Amino acid sequence: MSVIHLVLREIRHRKLNFISATLAMVVAVALAVSVITMSHASRRETIRLMRNMGFNLLIIPEENSFADFWSDDFAKVTMPEEYVHRLSEATTLDIQHLVARLQKKIEWRGRKVLLTGLLPELQMQSLPSKSAMSPDIDKGTAYVGYELWHSEGISEGDVISVMGRDFTVVKLLAEDGSKDDVRIWGHLHDVQEALGTPGQINEIEALHCLCGDNQLSTIRANLARELPGTRVTEMQTIAVMRAETRQMMDRYAAFIIPAIVLVCAFWIGLQSLSNVRERRPEIGVYRAQGVGSGTIAALFLTKAVFVGVVGALVGFVLGTWLALHFGPSMFAHTAKKIAPELPLLWRALILAPVIAVVASYLPTLHAVSQDPADVLRGVRWTTSV
Repeated sequence: MSVIHLVLREIRHRKLNFISATLAMVVAVALAVSVITMSHASRRETIRLMRNMGFNLLIIPEENSFADFWSDDFAKVTMPEEYVHRLSEATTLDIQHLVARLQKKIEWRGRKVLLTGLLPELQMQSLPSKSAMSPDIDKGTAYVGYELWHSEGISEGDVISVMGRDFTVVKLLAEDGSKDDVRIWGHLHDVQEALGTPGQINEIEALHCLCGDNQLSTIRANLARELPGTRVTEMQTIAVMRAETRQMMDRYAAFIIPAIVLVCAFWIGLQSLSNVRERRPEIGVYRAQGVGSGTIAALFLTKAVFVGVVGALVGFVLGTWLALHFGPSMFAHTAKKIAPELPLLWRALILAPVIAVVASYLPTLHAVSQDPADVLRGVRWTTSV
């Protein structure tokens, strides 16, 4: 009789032990699959939320110091609009989401406001396309900050005159608690004409996602080659928050999954030890009949493989269901991207049996090391006449 046949008969005979061990593996695989699947969604969600914090790189003309920039709210010196197009073609810069801006503080209706022109966002041609971070403002239209439209009674559809040029208000911005509340946004080319600076910009914003210790110096060196006569700075608060948030999520997944696996492996080991104790008389008979240690070990380890395979299959289905059922309510921005991670199935089918075998190793070693005479001497035999 083959080892597999004996294992299947033993499983049928001791269903509760097999179910209990398999249940531990199902829990381990299900939790691991759901955590990994949702950690991928969590990472995408974190990236999206962190991205919504805004750009973290700022490029301005070299003649304008950042001290003047922060005090004036804009760079007084301009540079060619062509610079942003040249950047989008560069292959040496690890940046994305290029936005050219021209802004200036002007008098409008008796108050100081920031007039800002935006060029539709450019993507790096050497990188995959990303969804835009900045608004795409059509020519002839304007977005108006909260303090301006609220105090002036401006409504959507109104036509406002700025620097002698008419703009149709298409969006009234919500209160932001920043300088955007006193800002008028328009298309870059419209603002260039209004300010009399055609083909000019005074800053480029970008997003840099790799926030290592020496990344800014590398960007500055590459930028000096691509755009001589410019300077760049990194908004450290935003950059550090992005990096630390992602690292926190990675550390969480790296802790929780091994913890789950260890607890469930311990439970499987206990079930295997219990199985060995229940089968002591059977083991003694096998050994008395001359069955070798390798065959005895194969009986227990093959059963562990069955536990791993069944647990992997059921656990993957259960874990995927948990992720698909609860994930969308937890990660609203990336809910549509939560999908079954099929590579996890193949990993589970490999790792789960290995974990079950390792967890069953010591009980199996105990089983094959027992002397058949000692085992049979302690067995109570019943006879019938």
